[in-house]
Amino acid sequence: MSNQKPEITCLPNGPYLLTTGAPSTVSLRVCKPDGDTIEATTGAALCRCGGSSNKPFCDGTHARNGFTDEKLADATLNQRKSYAGTDITIHDNRAICAHAGYCTDNLERVFRMGQEPWIDPDGASTDAIIKLIEQCPSGALSYSIGNTEHRDRQRDAEITVLKDGPYAVSGAIELADRAFGDGASTEHFTLCRCGASKNKPYCDGSHWNVGFKDDPN
Repeated sequence: MSNQKPEITCLPNGPYLLTTGAPSTVSLRVCKPDGDTIEATTGAALCRCGGSSNKPFCDGTHARNGFTDEKLADATLNQRKSYAGTDITIHDNRAICAHAGYCTDNLERVFRMGQEPWIDPDGASTDAIIKLIEQCPSGALSYSIGNTEHRDRQRDAEITVLKDGPYAVSGAIELADRAFGDGASTEHFTLCRCGASKNKPYCDGSHWNVGFKDDPN
């Protein structure tokens, strides 16, 4: 049996392909009220054009709807900034944020929309900040305590299909032949599923702007 990690390959102007590795399956947890889980075997193709009628799997729609995987994001914005507090330093790269809203919705004393600097690392307890950062699906946020940075975590390989949003990849899954953002985690990241991101293959929150919706259950 191969000891390689499961791998995601971005096919040119096409879907995400789950390629060789062990284990031979990775868990796709579709975010439905009943919590259904799909076991996707190696060779499965996941839609990234937003148009498949068989989401999350590809049905070939990308060949008909003009999907392109061209990356249009401003590369100069891809930089990580650090915000040092008394007990914790928060690292943030806005260019890879998927705008899931966990930070601003749940810890607004630290993540302060419309203010500069927008992060106040002394705005809440260290434990509360760590708990919040560990919910960030995109890897835009990480933190350091002293001289030790905490960015990746030990988890099983999993691809979570977020409702009306991106794929949240976590655990031991490789992303083939794609550069990661400045300071980004390679253990967890979000991949565009609506087809509209300017930072393909990564999600940039464009699913909100285009009104992307999953097909009705």
